[in-house]
Amino acid sequence: MLKTLIVTLLLAVIVSLFSGLFFLIRDGGKTNRVINSLALRVALSVLLLLVILLSLWQGGLTLNPTP
Repeated sequence: MLKTLIVTLLLAVIVSLFSGLFFLIRDGGKTNRVINSLALRVALSVLLLLVILLSLWQGGLTLNPTP
């Protein structure tokens, strides 16, 4: 469940990245849609980082042990 949430957030960040590119090309930077897309991408990235750090702290995720 946790890994699915992380993958979903990562895909949402990627979709937001490409939607910002689409708005930049289509509107030429004349509207606020590019800025809104950037703000959404930053917020999703911060949320993704918090989910990963919180799950590492609580033990839901573990780092790969050294061989």
